[in-house]
Amino acid sequence: MNRDNNEGIVWFLAGAAVGAALGILFAPQSGEQTRRLLAAKASEGRDRVADQGRDLYEKGREFADEAAELFERGKKLVQG
Repeated sequence: MNRDNNEGIVWFLAGAAVGAALGILFAPQSGEQTRRLLAAKASEGRDRVADQGRDLYEKGREFADEAAELFERGKKLVQG
């Protein structure tokens, strides 16, 4: 069952990639405009991923700090 789902996802992604490529090829814009648009979208995507990465890093750091604090409190309780 899981293999069928994976194959379906692969075929879906392949179809999406082919559709995107055809959309770019037949777009009513010139090649230069299309390249600019793709570069701008890639830059936006990169910025979003970087922001999300920073957010996840901060959340992970806060989690680690809280875990260290809980560990120390537990250690003190065990030691008396």
